[in-house]
Amino acid sequence: MAKKVENPCVSICQLKGGLCVGCGRTKDEIRQWTSMKRPERMKTVKLAEQRLKKLNVD
Repeated sequence: MAKKVENPCVSICQLKGGLCVGCGRTKDEIRQWTSMKRPERMKTVKLAEQRLKKLNVD
């Protein structure tokens, strides 16, 4: 069976420019997390990681 995709939340829930500075997800992604299927969660985690890297560079 496929491994569960863990929620990327790190309990630093602050939005800046529409993104959470803790996990890199958008407000909609945070809201929809529980209803997402595994492939969508994997894609969301990957995008969130990329956003966080960009936030940390700026």
